[in-house]
Amino acid sequence: MSTSRPLLGCIADDFTGATDLANMLVRGGMRTVQTIGVPSEMPAVAADALVIALKSRTIPAAEAIEQSLAALRWLQQQGCTQFFFKYCSTFDSTDDGNIGPVTDALMKELGVDFTIACPAFPENGRTIYRGYLFVADALLNESGMENHPLTPMTDANLVRVLQRQTESKVGLVRYDTVARGAAATQERFTALRSEGVKMAIADAVSDKDLFTLGEACAELKLITGGSGVALGLPENFRRAGLLTAAGEAAQLPKVDGLSVVLAGSASKATNAQVAEWKAKRPAFRIDPLALARGEDVVAQALAFADERIKNEPVLIYATATPDEVKAVQKELGVAKAGHLVEQALASIAAGLKQRGVRQFVVAGGETSGAVVQALDVRALRIGPQIDPGVPATATLDEQPVALALKSGNFGSVDFFEKALRYLDGKTA
Repeated sequence: MSTSRPLLGCIADDFTGATDLANMLVRGGMRTVQTIGVPSEMPAVAADALVIALKSRTIPAAEAIEQSLAALRWLQQQGCTQFFFKYCSTFDSTDDGNIGPVTDALMKELGVDFTIACPAFPENGRTIYRGYLFVADALLNESGMENHPLTPMTDANLVRVLQRQTESKVGLVRYDTVARGAAATQERFTALRSEGVKMAIADAVSDKDLFTLGEACAELKLITGGSGVALGLPENFRRAGLLTAAGEAAQLPKVDGLSVVLAGSASKATNAQVAEWKAKRPAFRIDPLALARGEDVVAQALAFADERIKNEPVLIYATATPDEVKAVQKELGVAKAGHLVEQALASIAAGLKQRGVRQFVVAGGETSGAVVQALDVRALRIGPQIDPGVPATATLDEQPVALALKSGNFGSVDFFEKALRYLDGKTA
């Protein structure tokens, strides 16, 4: 499928997580292409890493396994030699999965008996110490993630969290081992293997730890974690003489057209970003209760955009506070509330594209998934980083669309304005 054989094959359990991972690899000099789902066909393109974005984080475990195995087999067909299963830096999951079950299935398919699990991303405040995940200075279960509508995280001890999802024995690679370097970390891998451990939570409190873990994982056929642990992977291929310096790794085509911001996440960061935008620019709020009543909110949003978008970008959002979200979910149910909002934003995105919008900033993993499907996005070239974990991207189409797909909790308070500048090629 490409003019050069890819080295690293990645499977991400949501769309923004995929771009987050791809961003890390581009920063390491790997030319990276992200596909939306398992491709049926792909244009010829040079890539050192391939990232398949699934929407498997909150679906039933059996379906997540099926999709992840299909992705793995496609990546194997492309010639990838190492594989990465990427999930959220807040380890979003339930006691039923899907991190443990998918990891078990990938290990069985690849015939491997050991891997690590490391969602740490210190640059964005996610660190792991003695197996406990922190978000900034708060334990995971005190960070706001305990209120997540789909995957409430009520235990910060990742060894316990993962062990509840798998029959495989889960162990720990502690911070003091990682601090001693890659060789000591590999020795710990060997010791854990001898104890029957198949998955090990790996501590990381700094980027230095992530580079150490990346080096220690050079010979592992499967790695699992957040995007942070991918920081150290490109250098492994470079040391092996398989990857040359790629100064053009982050180059994107120029994309002209109108711009819009679509926000569906209810996270603290996105709430702050929406408030920042509304203080200066026009915005239209999607009301899920109005959608449930049958009001044509999509037409209202498009009419709002029609009046303004040729003069300046607009924000169309369903972002709300946790209490507001809970109130809507109580009335409509969790699944229905989420589905109504996602489908509305997806329909709005499709309508805006017909009106000449070519630059989309999207906030929220589930929202991003719905939007890229509505826009019929099949593959993305990954460009420069906008904020930690969020790159600019462009589709591989003859008439490309520029996208910034942001995980809900990522990005500075002025992220929307900043992202629009990057998508327009104004990165200064």
